[in-house]
Amino acid sequence: MQSSSSTPIALPQHVAIIMDGNGRWAQQKKMPRTYGHKKGVEATRKAITFFAKAGIKHLTLFAFSSENWNRPEDEVNTLMSLFVSSLKKNTDELVNNGIRIRFIGDRNAFNKKLNQQILKSEQQTAENDLMTLNIAANYGGQWDILQATRELASQVQSGALEVDDISADIFEGFLSMAGSPHPDLFIRTGGEQRISNFLLWQLAYAELFFTDVLWPDFSEETMQRALDTYASRQRRFGKTGEQINTA
Repeated sequence: MQSSSSTPIALPQHVAIIMDGNGRWAQQKKMPRTYGHKKGVEATRKAITFFAKAGIKHLTLFAFSSENWNRPEDEVNTLMSLFVSSLKKNTDELVNNGIRIRFIGDRNAFNKKLNQQILKSEQQTAENDLMTLNIAANYGGQWDILQATRELASQVQSGALEVDDISADIFEGFLSMAGSPHPDLFIRTGGEQRISNFLLWQLAYAELFFTDVLWPDFSEETMQRALDTYASRQRRFGKTGEQINTA
């Protein structure tokens, strides 16, 4: 991808997005919040297509947090049915476009029908390598760290692992995103400026991009602006600007 001046720009390898604002978008139009979620699915398809064509290798979308169960029952039910219908409808498209889909989060709370569709979609796209699409569903960063810690403790208790052998790399291997690079760019739509318990371990050095645009209105223009903003930043990882420039 190139900027308007034809100078190559840096692309993030991994983009993570909190897709916020569906409900408010619907309320602005005097429609029920569930209508906003249905329009949000259309925006999601556009975003997946855009970032895949842009050359992004990993895209992680926060579809449903572990805290979202506290929303009104009809809204939660709509979200669950949208998951199933969207997967059924779009898996073939993902296969044809070379996109692998992977779900991260606690699946125990999902019904049998949704879990079967999740597994089927993962299996159908397993060999695709153009882009990996991670869907965070019933996911929370604190839950992720806690379940990894429990698994590590179990390994130590069984004698399979020594306490002194635990490193950041070993710990990360027990997280939901094991095997994927950390997000380089984090995007949140909807005007809020917080991470909201999303990928707490993995976002440690991500560049943050916040926009007031509500998710159903998240256009290719705004997506490109996020990529251009990322390309304009200097990523230091604790070093000085001089060290980065010298390197």
